[in-house]
Formats: sequence, C-alpha cells, structure tokens
Amino acid sequence: MKAHKYHTQSDCEVIAHLYEEIGEEVVEKLDGMFSFVLVDLRDKSFIAARDPLGITPLYLGWGNDGSVWFASEMKALKDDCERFESFPPGHMYSSKQGGLRRYYNPPWFNESIPAEPYDPLILRHAFEKSVIKRLMTDVPFGVLLSGGLDSSLVAAVAQRHLAGSTAAKQWGNKLHSFCVGLEGSPDLKAGREVADYIGTVHKEFHFTVQEGLDAISDVIYHIETYDVTTIRASTPMFLMSRKIKALGVKMVLSGEGSDEIFGGYLYFHKAPNKEEFHKETCRKLKALHLYDCLRANKSTSAWGLEARVPFLDRDFVNLAMSIDPAEKMINKKEGKIEKWIIRKAFDDEENPYLPKHILYRQKEQFSDGVGYSWIDGLKDHAASQVSDQMLANAKHIYPHNTPGTKEGYYYRMIFERCFPQESARLTVPGGPSVACSTAAAIAWDKAWANNLDPSGRAATGVHDSAYEGGEVESSAVSHKEGGEDGLANSKVGDKVQEAIAVA
Repeated sequence: MKAHKYHTQSDCEVIAHLYEEIGEEVVEKLDGMFSFVLVDLRDKSFIAARDPLGITPLYLGWGNDGSVWFASEMKALKDDCERFESFPPGHMYSSKQGGLRRYYNPPWFNESIPAEPYDPLILRHAFEKSVIKRLMTDVPFGVLLSGGLDSSLVAAVAQRHLAGSTAAKQWGNKLHSFCVGLEGSPDLKAGREVADYIGTVHKEFHFTVQEGLDAISDVIYHIETYDVTTIRASTPMFLMSRKIKALGVKMVLSGEGSDEIFGGYLYFHKAPNKEEFHKETCRKLKALHLYDCLRANKSTSAWGLEARVPFLDRDFVNLAMSIDPAEKMINKKEGKIEKWIIRKAFDDEENPYLPKHILYRQKEQFSDGVGYSWIDGLKDHAASQVSDQMLANAKHIYPHNTPGTKEGYYYRMIFERCFPQESARLTVPGGPSVACSTAAAIAWDKAWANNLDPSGRAATGVHDSAYEGGEVESSAVSHKEGGEDGLANSKVGDKVQEAIAVA
C-alpha cells in the first residue's frame, strides 16, 4: 500500500485506504476475518463482503421498498425485511453490479482431488505462521484450551512464540488459558495437563447441567440457530465466554476448523476411499459458516469477546487442502488415527510441543468433552418438555426441517418464539447426520441409517468409549460442522448491531 494518513487506531481503516487504491478488488487482498459494508461517498456506491470461510457472520435482507439491508445478526433484519438470508462466505455484493459475486475460488473448491505430497515441516511452519499472525493484538488475550488436539496445538504454538511477539511487551510472556466443563469432565483434566506442560496461566470454569439448561433460551437467541449440535456445544462456550470477559480478557484463540480440513470427525474412519474422504472435507468446509464458525463467533461475541481461529487462516487452509487425501486417510493398522498428518507434523522428539498421549488423544466433540452427562441432561430435559404426541405431530407444526427428536423439537420451539419468520428458519440447514457427518457420508456405513445422532460417539465401533447415560437416541437431526482467524481483524463496522439500510 501507499503511505496514508490514518485517522483512527482501528484495523478497519486499512480497508478504506486500500479501496481508495484498487477499488472493489480490495476484498481479494484481505487476509483475516471480516464482514463489512463500505460506502463510497464520492458516487454513493457501496460494497459488502464476507471473509472466505464465513468466520464472521453477515446477513443480507431485502425490504418491501426495494432497499437492501446488511447486518451481523439476523435479529436486526427480522422486523424490517420482507426476506433475508445468510450472506455467502467468500462473496462480495456490489451496488454497481447489482448483486453477488464470488471472489474466493481456491483449487479445492471444485472438489477435484489434489495430489501434492505431504511434508510435515511445511505444514507445521504454515500453522505456526497462522498462530503468530493472530498474536497481533493490543488487548488482553488468551486461548481456549480443552485439552483436545486442536486447542492444545493452538495453545502450544502461541505459548512458544509469545515471547517474541509485540503482544508480550504489553501483556507479558505468560499465555492465559481457559477451559470449561462439568466437574470431572475429560476436557478439564486434559486441559489442566496441557496447561501445566506448556506453562500457561490456566483458569477452569465449572458449570452444572442445570446452569446449562437455564441458559438454553439465551443461547438460541444469540446463536440464532436450532441446530442440535451447535446448541449443545454453544452453551458451555457461551457460559465460559461471560466469565472470561469478566476477567478483562477481550480476545481468545480457539481451535475450530481442524476437523473439517483433516477429516477429524470419527465417522471419517469409514471413508471408503480418498476421493470420498476429500469430497466430504470440502462439503464440511463449505458449510462451516452455518455451524462451528457461527458457534465460535456468536457464543463469544454475545459477551464482547473476540475469537480468532488459526486453523481457518486462508493460506493454511489452501495448503492443507492441496495435500493428497490419501495422506489424511485413517488406517489403524498403520497407526494412522484421525488427523494423523497434523499430529505427525508436531511430533517433535527433540523439542516436543505436547505430551505424546495428548498429541494422539482421540477426537472428542466439544459438547461431549465438557462432560458426557451434559448431553444426557439435555435429552432428559427435552423429554420433560416435549410429549410423544407433540413429536408425532412435528411434521405438521414444522414442515421445514422437521425435528426428529424431542431435543430438536425443544430447540425449535424456542427458536420459533425468537425468530418466527420463514426466512429465519431457512437460514438453518437440515438433513440426516451421524456423528457430525453430512447427509452424503451416511452411505459409507449401512448401519448408520438406524443410528442417526450428532454426537461423535454415534460412529459405531469407532470411539473408544460410550455414553454413560446408556443407549444413544436414534434420530434424524441436523448435521453440525465444525472457527476464527484475524490477521488484521478486518471488519468495517465490526459487529454491526444495527442493520445498515441502503436504498
């Protein structure tokens, strides 16, 4: 960029000056998470754009008078727009062109099978670069540390490179880490162990099943979805974010996105070949903005906390998705468990990042890892609120994305009270799922057709343990995808709480 006179301390001002130089091509030059509307006062034209993977939320609406509206929450549009929808990731809206165009078109997007060889050092260095980018901050920050592979890698890399960052000059060389869970949950134990190993200042937050249940209505209002797994995982994150913000922390690093890139969900064990494996990772990434990106952003933003996800760095995603998917395939006979290539990349004998048993810990979904009784408690509570007759008539009450379980029905009731518009319910995708799969992947195992549950433990014969609460409820529910990046935090208008109407 040319030299410019800056009038604020906001990262967002960079976008305006770059737009002055190159116009609408500005969106292709941004590296980070963003949703923004930029108005050119010279000719009254405007553009709106969303980052490549939809890490930050953005909605697009249309008024009866022909006006076009944009907002970071659909609650800002629901009363003023005739219809509205989720603004597609990797797209830009131009008033001059009168519509949307895709600006993010990586090679993996057409689902062609890549063939680049796997180099563990290249992958490691790319991820380290991504984490280091996100240490650029002038506010108190920390890391969400569940003790699973993804959050542990983020924390380990951040702690290792913090001392050399500008952030350390303001906030010190000790990284602060945070974990949430029910008393005695797997995540609390693992998170504590990782924190001790890498040397973070660690804080645990405990919640009870009842506290989680009491928060469900608020969670659905803020998250703006009725997807089962998103709500299950959002609730502990929502409760934790409130406590983190109360400590004065304003930004956290988080580990979303890895499972989609590397096929980390347990059902990937059943992928029949590398072609199907890769196509499923592509499907998951393309829908990520409707699930885990939505969860990670809105659970934290509800309390004014920013979440950045290094795994969803544009360059890192493009690199990881260019690797021959045969390298990502799970093969227990060869010792290759899920996400083997990222585990191997950080398996450094001389200067280890993590303890071996953490580095090779089996995948836990966040909603499982915070405590297995959390899911059982949700199901029991939903069963007390939704009768058999109500569920039997669900297709008449909710013909679109008809809930197949009492838990799904319960969430849908709350959602419809908050967002009764047809456009609102259409922003939530549906379809059958097992262990977070897309509908297409259910065909990988015939046994899954009768065991459709979103928990990772529904991948029969894959997970090492089972629910303490007994049998997994058989149901057809929405699938959940499973971040945040932020090199420049490029968000003009940041979290726009008011809709911007453009006539």
